[in-house]
Amino acid sequence: MSAKRILIVEDEKPIRDMIAFGLRRAGFDVDEAEDCFSARASIADHMPDLLLVDWMLPDMSGLELTRSLKRDDNTREVPVIMLTARADENDKVSGLESGADDYVTKPFSPRELLARIHAVLRRVSPTGDDEVVSAEELRLDSASHRVTAGNENIALGPTEFRLLSFFMTHPERVYSRGQLLDRVWGGNVYVEERTVDVHIRRLRKALEPHAYDRFIQTVRGAGYRFSTRTG
Repeated sequence: MSAKRILIVEDEKPIRDMIAFGLRRAGFDVDEAEDCFSARASIADHMPDLLLVDWMLPDMSGLELTRSLKRDDNTREVPVIMLTARADENDKVSGLESGADDYVTKPFSPRELLARIHAVLRRVSPTGDDEVVSAEELRLDSASHRVTAGNENIALGPTEFRLLSFFMTHPERVYSRGQLLDRVWGGNVYVEERTVDVHIRRLRKALEPHAYDRFIQTVRGAGYRFSTRTG
């Protein structure tokens, strides 16, 4: 199996060098970019398996870069981990809502960063499950990693796909945010419970044009459930 390729988008060379050194020692192929323009050129040459993106970059914010990547069909499913000194909860939520799959605050240890990278790559890797599940005309095919409503494709990010897959294979049961974190993100990964709400909103937004957002139901004081029934 070929090594996973990671693109580091960081304008401070000492930090970039430190991260690159640790990643290469861990067996990753590494590309580096000092700004968003260079990052796009690097992506055009070699599509990475994951991006590490600094929030503060000289030509465009890492937040804007992440948003643009998630809007592009060619890069939509490439996971992004934001790297930033901004530790405020609102900043974290902004990063996640921009499409980032995880958020690591500086200073961080190389071991923590590697653990986060491995966790994200595990989450986005195909499971090999060939199961097809459906609810009315909403259909999720794990083998092809496609979600359709009738004959129309629904574009989902990797986390939203896993979340919908879990919901559709476990209908009519209420899951708390903590339970969803354990089942969808994995119990060995530290992710704030509010992250669940961010991805629920993103999933509902993708399903809304097809009127299937109603399947993702909020149960006040308890959590969320997937149900084709109302009430």
